[in-house]
Amino acid sequence: MAMTNSTGSTWRYRWAHRQNERRLRLFHAADEAWRRRDEELRRLRSLAASFHGSADAGNGLPMELAPGEVVFWTLPAAQLVEVRHTAVLPAPELTVEPDPPELRRRRPEGVRAVDAGLAVLTNRRLVLLGGRGRRDWAYGRMTGLSHDPGAPVTLIQVLDRRRTSGVMLSTGAVPDFRFKLTLAFADAIEQRAAVVAQLDELIGEHAAARPVRAAIATPGQARIAALVGPRVVAVGVAVALIVPAMVFRSNPPGRAGTEMASVATSAATPTPTPMPPVIAPAVRIAPTAAPEPRHTRIRPTPTPSRVPKPAERRCGAPVNPFGYDFCGGSRIRKPARGVCDWFDCVPRFWSGTGWLVQCRDGTVSLSGGQRNACAGHLGFRRTVWS
Repeated sequence: MAMTNSTGSTWRYRWAHRQNERRLRLFHAADEAWRRRDEELRRLRSLAASFHGSADAGNGLPMELAPGEVVFWTLPAAQLVEVRHTAVLPAPELTVEPDPPELRRRRPEGVRAVDAGLAVLTNRRLVLLGGRGRRDWAYGRMTGLSHDPGAPVTLIQVLDRRRTSGVMLSTGAVPDFRFKLTLAFADAIEQRAAVVAQLDELIGEHAAARPVRAAIATPGQARIAALVGPRVVAVGVAVALIVPAMVFRSNPPGRAGTEMASVATSAATPTPTPMPPVIAPAVRIAPTAAPEPRHTRIRPTPTPSRVPKPAERRCGAPVNPFGYDFCGGSRIRKPARGVCDWFDCVPRFWSGTGWLVQCRDGTVSLSGGQRNACAGHLGFRRTVWS
């Protein structure tokens, strides 16, 4: 026998069962994604605190390690790339990417492959042992570093070389390479603790955002709209509003005797027969007290165009619910998730590592503070403030 509530309805129980199943599925999916990210952050944190390379890993390599130099990482299939038109790269930063972007196996425009061979990452330098020779990038002479957000390419600028060059790897090896390159550079400038502190902050923010299981739906929370559907309810409301209006128009109110007068007028002839007039019974209406006249001066109501409307403080920024403007305030390094619904964001917007700025073509980018801010978008225009 089907269960019923106090009203005898079984559809309420079916609605509650479907709602609870849907809420449980959404919670499990969100919790699984949260756990994967938590495990990855803690793995990176453990690696940043305990991994310091290995001197034994250099045995058998076709290169000689300097005293105190240890090997962090090696990859046999790497390409040496060069940039045809040299541009100034941003300064190296100790930035960790816990959510690496999706990369495609392609070379960016203006980048060409000139050699291939073994890539070796140590605590002093990055080396590519290719068929045409060896290419070194020493951390102490590094002036610029850029990880392409859409391709497995890392470009590096050093003081003793005019042309910008770098390495192109397989897409699967990129996350590990970029993180260990950050660790190696941090060791070179004695800032390993800054990387660990950054990961601790990311772990704390992630722990605060753990999904919470939704409350259990009960049959008493069901509404009639769940039974008939929102479209049926909307049609019923429309019919309920239209039918009284049609009835009202088809039978408009009128004074007594109007219908008789219209018939008598249409049936009138040039020689009408005198008929006794129809006199309606007189109804005496008690007069109400007449309002005393007031001599008031009527002021003209200003038109909507003349009413001053307070201007919102945006200084040219588009309307948005986050309070972002071009007037001044605090720089925005972590913009709201829906910022691209109100601003025109550049492609791969979330791969930026700076603060929120507007480019000269009207788009916004997370490249504030970088040397190549708004590159490809006519350059930097102004900062977006909160």
